[in-house]
Amino acid sequence: MKIRKLAGWLGPGRSVAVALVAVIGALSAGSSSAPHSDKADGWKGIFRKSVSIDLGRGWVTKGELSLPASAHKKLPLVVLLHGSGHNDMNSTLPDNAGSVFVPLTQTANREGFAVLRFNKRGVTGLGPTLTDDESQLYPQKPYEQVLSDAASVARFGASLPEVDPSRIYLLGHSEGTQVAANLAADPRAANIPKPAGVITMGVVGSAIRTVLTYQLFGVRLAQLHEEFDVDGDGSLTRTEISDGLIGQPSDLVAYYRDVLLSGDQVKPETDTDRNGVLAIDAEVGRVLRAKSRIDDYPNSEGVDEHTKRYILDIDRFANVSVDLPKFDGPTLLLNGENDVQTPARVARVADDAIAKAGRRDHTLITYPGIGHVMNLTSKFTGKFGEPDPAVLSDIARWLKAHR
Repeated sequence: MKIRKLAGWLGPGRSVAVALVAVIGALSAGSSSAPHSDKADGWKGIFRKSVSIDLGRGWVTKGELSLPASAHKKLPLVVLLHGSGHNDMNSTLPDNAGSVFVPLTQTANREGFAVLRFNKRGVTGLGPTLTDDESQLYPQKPYEQVLSDAASVARFGASLPEVDPSRIYLLGHSEGTQVAANLAADPRAANIPKPAGVITMGVVGSAIRTVLTYQLFGVRLAQLHEEFDVDGDGSLTRTEISDGLIGQPSDLVAYYRDVLLSGDQVKPETDTDRNGVLAIDAEVGRVLRAKSRIDDYPNSEGVDEHTKRYILDIDRFANVSVDLPKFDGPTLLLNGENDVQTPARVARVADDAIAKAGRRDHTLITYPGIGHVMNLTSKFTGKFGEPDPAVLSDIARWLKAHR
């Protein structure tokens, strides 16, 4: 068995390959010690049962069903769908920062819902701990396998004696938002019950190439405009550059210095018009775009063969803005305004598409100061943390209204 730390927050100088690019926001893994919210008091009044789910192709995964201890009849079920990467059933965060799915589970349980969490294929335990079987970790059609596995979990959940199979809700984070949308758009093809509702967090509402372009290239330009260009003229002086680098993480400082500075002067190779300042879009953007190799997609910066296979495979499937409007049930879309992996504007596009499809019961909530895993964090140098109480409250309120 292996315990792996997987890259999840994509930043300059970090490989996108290990956790499937964070293309859709891989959370993946940190310390194997217990997450903050997985303490006994958080589970007070909640019954927990370990389950085994056959995902096919020789893989049986571990999961957990939880429900209010006082339940005495069949309950609606929330199935939790992870972000990209090899995530465990808790969606454990790096550096002992807690988890994404434990607070969500406890919130839904307290609203009278059963919740089903599961380890993704290839994951054998919390941490996450991974199998040595490369064929399970890296299937030939990785996203299609994720989608198939999620359908298997939904079918399993519907078969449980504690669950009302007519009230299965899908809650997806990041990659899981597209999985939920794909399943909800055509449940018959997936051989699952029609979902009673869909909740998405960190919405994948555009094509993966667009998502990756923003993560590898666009977000850096946005940071230069928002945090370095204090006079808002679209260009950077050497003073603005030096001041902007103060307080930035060391890898980001090295990344920007390589592009922007030569000693204490603006870099001549970037300053193509030789006027002593750097035009962010025309001059710096040209260099950053070349560094990202996004125009060589899918052979972009840091993309190894496993990642390349993944992004080409997920490209074959519709994103949330295309598929969720096909679902005629209630939807809740949540996105942080500080999310630099799946920006909030994409969630707005998806919700607008749902509205244009004539769906009446749809809600979009965006949160100032909230990042990709729905925690309060800075925007461009954010850190992981458990979902903010405001997010949990909104989910609880929506579940109560749709129970």
